Amino acid sequence: MTRAPAFDYHARTAQAATFPKMLRLNAREHGGEVALREKDFGLWKLVTWEQYHSRTRDFALGLIELGLGKGDVVSIIGDNRPDWVAAEIAAHAIGAMSLGLYRDVLEEEAAYLLSYGEAKVVFAEDEEQIDKLLSLGERIPHVRHIVYSDPRGMRKYDDPRLMTAEKLAEMGRARAAREPNLYDQLVDATDADAVAILCTTSGTTANPKLAMLSGGAVLRHCATYLTFDPKGPDDEYVSVLPLPWIMEQIYALGMGLLSRMKINFVEEPETMMNDFREIAPTFVLFAPRVWESIAAEVRARVMDSSALKQNLYGLGMKTGLAALAQGKRSAVADALLFRALRDRLGFTRLRSAATGGAALGPDTFKFFRAMGVPLRTLYGQTELLGAYTLHREESVDPDTTGVPMADDIEIRVDNPDVNGVGEIVVRHPNMFLGYYKNPEASRADMDGDWMRSGDAGYFNDNKQLVVIDRIKDLAQTSGGDRFSPQYIENKLKFSPYVAEAVVLGDGRDKLAAMICIRFSIVSKWAEKNRIAFTTYTDLSSRPEVYELLHKEVDAVNATLPPAQRISKFLLLYKELDADDGELTRTRKVRRSVINEKYADIIEGIYGGQSDIKVDTVIRFQDGTTQRIRTTLKVIDLLRGTTAQAAE
Repeated sequence: MTRAPAFDYHARTAQAATFPKMLRLNAREHGGEVALREKDFGLWKLVTWEQYHSRTRDFALGLIELGLGKGDVVSIIGDNRPDWVAAEIAAHAIGAMSLGLYRDVLEEEAAYLLSYGEAKVVFAEDEEQIDKLLSLGERIPHVRHIVYSDPRGMRKYDDPRLMTAEKLAEMGRARAAREPNLYDQLVDATDADAVAILCTTSGTTANPKLAMLSGGAVLRHCATYLTFDPKGPDDEYVSVLPLPWIMEQIYALGMGLLSRMKINFVEEPETMMNDFREIAPTFVLFAPRVWESIAAEVRARVMDSSALKQNLYGLGMKTGLAALAQGKRSAVADALLFRALRDRLGFTRLRSAATGGAALGPDTFKFFRAMGVPLRTLYGQTELLGAYTLHREESVDPDTTGVPMADDIEIRVDNPDVNGVGEIVVRHPNMFLGYYKNPEASRADMDGDWMRSGDAGYFNDNKQLVVIDRIKDLAQTSGGDRFSPQYIENKLKFSPYVAEAVVLGDGRDKLAAMICIRFSIVSKWAEKNRIAFTTYTDLSSRPEVYELLHKEVDAVNATLPPAQRISKFLLLYKELDADDGELTRTRKVRRSVINEKYADIIEGIYGGQSDIKVDTVIRFQDGTTQRIRTTLKVIDLLRGTTAQAAE
């Protein structure tokens, strides 16, 4: 059953209705308690509520010294760090708006967002981000100051806009010495209903929209969420998803402030799982790509293990999944397999786990549930302040996204077809305030006070919401058979050998797939089987790899109705990349970009070619290029075509 709320979150929000007010209240009441941890140089550094509050105060008054104030925009870019969240709350404290940029944002998008938002100050973590900002030159004319936290490698720069975070904090402390009451006055004046956050949408357009969110709405929505899924000061959360994403804003800031659960920041993305094991969190949120990667790595390790361990894994998984199908946990499977797996992954203390941002395939979902991970699916949009549906603990269905978190969250399905499938439309008391400088888009996405999600779905017999796909991405064959590319792609990605897949077939007679191998695992498999290769392109062209993936596609086809089975597939010569515009920053496939960029390959697949020659140049983010010349083999599953060596 769902845990009872630890305390009245809504009352707490009424007591402190903005981020700066909530931080100040926590510092006053719980100043010596740990609020944040940061892994640095292999050691965990503790940040108390008082230290968190002091750093935020120093930043805020430093911004005042720089001439910023109400209505200005402060941007932040870098890895998840204590200075990231302190800078954001500092911006809110002076009445400014925060704009988070993804650390791997491309120059063009960064220039667009910083110029569009007219950001005057940018908090940048380190040299890598500084280089990116300085390269923008005159494209960011409004940026007056660039504040960096990590001084390593910075001596060679002489741009007058550059300033260390310590220097900004010193300026703030000097202002506090002259006006000791100023910060409290600023915090007291913060308005819960004013725009505090400009949050980039995850859409599939080149230039994302900026959703305007008020601090009060975020905290009130967090109170609703926490009432449904309680957290408290004894909970540990590891912040690994990008802070510009709405759900990380909800967890690392909103819920962190409101519930006082401890927020932990890993040292580097590469050390994430090791840092994760050290903390052994009680709650975790991962995007589907992370869950898929973890599951793939587990299965890859099994493949490298002894025959005995492989047999024990197979028995444990079979037993665990059989028990899960009956709504139970298998003690035998736990003893054989799952207890050791949870320990290895750092999942030993998990009380709650979630996936969101995109659809997670049911097979991957069941994999973790059988393991004993209390995984649940959440669903929402940036404009709706992230998630508003979640499974109840006692009724988890991997094919659904659960139920509304509160009675005042209303969901309807517009224009349903004969099967009840239509557009998901939502309203609740704590929604966005429209798109920044874009009232036309605001009106287009709203139906009165209802938000059009753009997603297709329906309610099942248990009144749980089932989300099928983006409406614009739902497809239909020339024979009239409807299908969801995303659903089939998720089935393919359950294979440890598949990193990404794009299912084709809209307006065509048959379905086909372009598949990207998971290089880290397929390369291990190749080495184990003494298959020589040099690059990703070379490996993906090997006939043995084609045979391997042939079996994986066949296995997926066996679970699908005949009209939705993949008839042809090929292995792409490169991974799909957000830097190339092929994926969003949350790794959703940009189908329009794929259809345009790979038009010749797609036409070759459907034109009956068995060999598709490729001669292209890949441009990397650092400006270097690589020419790729290869031949893609099209495997016709209906004719039983086998792969041949690539030219």
